[in-house]
Amino acid sequence: MNYVVYTDGSCLGNPGAGGWAAVMIDRETGEFKELSGGAARTTNNRMEMTAALEALRTSTVGSSIEVFTDSQYLRNAFEKGWLVNWKRRGWVTSSGTPVLNQDLWLELDELMMTRDVKFNWVRGHVGDQFNEHCDQLARAQAKRFQSGRRR
Repeated sequence: MNYVVYTDGSCLGNPGAGGWAAVMIDRETGEFKELSGGAARTTNNRMEMTAALEALRTSTVGSSIEVFTDSQYLRNAFEKGWLVNWKRRGWVTSSGTPVLNQDLWLELDELMMTRDVKFNWVRGHVGDQFNEHCDQLARAQAKRFQSGRRR
């Protein structure tokens, strides 16, 4: 399969109630799939990462996936080699502090080993149709978890 994926995360307070969303577009059929969820107490970065993680989990092994995210944190970890460096240093950043969200980085890294994934950065909140749609879905999930209505 060959996908274009847009992702976004939202957090009402940081930490606070959060939501994530992904829109997967099958390049061959044009079929769309929306994924979303959230957590009662989380961070924006965890939600950004969870959106990508859930999209990769939904894809099949061997898929080619082009991910568009407005998270520099997520993109740079893969496209600028941050993840490789963190692993090499024993999950410590260049400033000597422990890498946050290691559990999610490990899952993402494992899934990426069986898929061809490219991360692209897209500026958020500037009218990109799919980024805006993911933002709306993620915010709705964050509000749902904030109010205690968990689905």
